[in-house]
Amino acid sequence: MIRKAIALISGGLDSLLAAKVILDQGVHVEGINFFTGFCVEGHTHAIRKKAKEKAKKNHALWVAEQLNIKLHIIDIVEEYKDVLLNPKYGYGANLNPCLDCKIFMVRKAKEWMEQHNFDFIITGEVMGQRPKSQQKHLMPIVATQSGAEDRLLRPLSAQNLPPTLPERERWIDREKLLNFSGRNRKPQMQLAERYQFDYAQPAGGCCFLTNEHYTSKLKDLWQHRGTRDYELDDVLLLKVGRHIRPNNEFKLIIGREEGENNYLEGYCHQFTSLRMLTHNGPLALIDGDASAKNIFLASQILGRFSQGREEQAISVQVTTPGEEPRTIHTHPLLASELQESWYV
Repeated sequence: MIRKAIALISGGLDSLLAAKVILDQGVHVEGINFFTGFCVEGHTHAIRKKAKEKAKKNHALWVAEQLNIKLHIIDIVEEYKDVLLNPKYGYGANLNPCLDCKIFMVRKAKEWMEQHNFDFIITGEVMGQRPKSQQKHLMPIVATQSGAEDRLLRPLSAQNLPPTLPERERWIDREKLLNFSGRNRKPQMQLAERYQFDYAQPAGGCCFLTNEHYTSKLKDLWQHRGTRDYELDDVLLLKVGRHIRPNNEFKLIIGREEGENNYLEGYCHQFTSLRMLTHNGPLALIDGDASAKNIFLASQILGRFSQGREEQAISVQVTTPGEEPRTIHTHPLLASELQESWYV
C-alpha cells in the first residue's frame, strides 16, 4: 500500500528538501501552500519592475514543479486574522506570531489530510533553526496544539526527535531521514546541490511580518484607524510605495516606480488620487481625510517626488471617486520641509 503525505510548501529550501527526502522513499507526496497575504514574493515581486532581468516566479509553485508534485494553494486570509491579532504564544522581534502560525498551519494541514485520506504531514522544520518556533522544547507544542500529534514528521531533523507514527509503522525508513540542527544552512545547501535543485535563497524568509519596516506601517495603520483589524487590500497596499503621514488626518501613498504606479491605478476608484500634469512624476493616493487643505499639502509633497521638484510652480490633477477631476496649482515642497518623521 502506497502511503500518502501532505507537505507544507513555503517556497523555501527546507520544505523543498523535506518533501524530496520523503518522495525518495516511495511515498506519494502532494504540497499545500497557505495564502495569508503577507508573503513577500507572492505579490511584491510581480508588481515592481525592479530587477526585471530576473525571472519572477511563485517559489512555492516552482518547488512543486521541481518535485513534480501537485500543489494546493489555500486562501486563509480571514482565518489568519485571529492568529496575527491574538497570538497565544506572542510575537517575535516584530509582529511575527511564528509559533502560533506554525500551529495554525499544521492544524489546517491536518484537516486537509483527514478530508483527503492522506496519512501524515511533512514540514521543513529544522531543530534550533528559528528561535521563535523551532527550538527542541517548542517543536512538541506544534504537534500537540495542532492536533497532528505523531503524524507530523520533520524529515530534516527526524533523527534528533522521537520516532513518529510513519517511522514506527515503517511507512518510511528512519535511517534515511536526516539529523540537521542549528542555524547553519550549509547541510541544506550541500543536499540541494546533490539533488541539483534551483532554490530562491537558503534562508527562506518570505513573511513580511518579520520585516520591521513593514510592521511599523501596519502598526501605524491600526493606530490611525483606531482598531486592530485589516482587509486584504490593506495588507497589499502596505507593501507598495512610499507611505508618508504629514499629519494625523491622512497618509499619502506614492508609487516608487512604473510597476507600483500601475498597481496603484487599480485603487483610484477607492481613494482620492493625485498625478502630475506639468512634469513627469508618480501616482499618489490619499488614505484618510481628503479635505482641501490636505489635498493641497499632498500635492506639494507629490511635487517633491516629481521631475518638477526644483520648479517654482507645478500643476497636479486631483481625482476623487465619483467627482470630476480638478487641478491644483502650487509649488513643490522644499527638501527641508519634507520631515523625516513623516515617513511611516
